Amino acid sequence: MIGASASPLVLQSVGITPFELSLFVFVLITAVLTALFTDVLASIVIFAAYSLGLSIIYTFYHAPDVGLTEAAIGAGITTVFLLLTIAKTSRPTSDDRFDSINWPAVGICTVFVLVVGSTLSAFPAVGDPGSPILTNADVTGYYLQTAYDETGAENAVTAVLAAYRGFDTFGEAIVVFAAGIASLLVLGREVFTT
Repeated sequence: MIGASASPLVLQSVGITPFELSLFVFVLITAVLTALFTDVLASIVIFAAYSLGLSIIYTFYHAPDVGLTEAAIGAGITTVFLLLTIAKTSRPTSDDRFDSINWPAVGICTVFVLVVGSTLSAFPAVGDPGSPILTNADVTGYYLQTAYDETGAENAVTAVLAAYRGFDTFGEAIVVFAAGIASLLVLGREVFTT
C-alpha cells in the first residue's frame, strides 16, 4: 500500500510528465521485446524503434545533438549494418516467435531496476533552480552564462561538446569513423564455401 501511494510522489518530485513516462515505458517495452524475440529481423526492427524512442527522449530533454546522434547511429547505421548482416547470413527456420524466458536473468534485472529506481527520489526535479548543477557557479554557471557568446550555440550541451570539448569530440568522431570503416570492411568480405 505504501509503494502504490509513494510512486506518484516520486515521479512528481522528479518532475516526470505523463509524456516522459510514456516514452520511458515505450523504451523499456522495446528493449524487453528486442531481447525476447527469436526472429532476428523482428528484433532488429524493434531495436530501431528502441533507438528512435531514446532519440526522442534526448530531444525532449533539449539535447538535440545527442538525439540526432542516437537516431543516426542507433536507428540508422546500426539497423542498416544488422540488416546487411542478415542478408549475408542464413535465417534459421523456426516457428517459435519468442525465446524462453531466463528467470534468473529476469530476477537480476528486476533487482537492478528496483535498486536504481529507489534512487529517483534523490534526484532534483527537472529545472529545479536549487539543483546542484545550477548552484555550482564556478563551472556550470560559467558555461551557462558564456556559452552562447563564446560559441554561438543556443544549447549549452552543444556548446560544451562542439567548442569547449572540441578535441574530445573530434577524437570520438575518429573512433566512430574507424569503427564504421572496419564494419564496412568486415561486411564487404565474402566467405566462399566449396
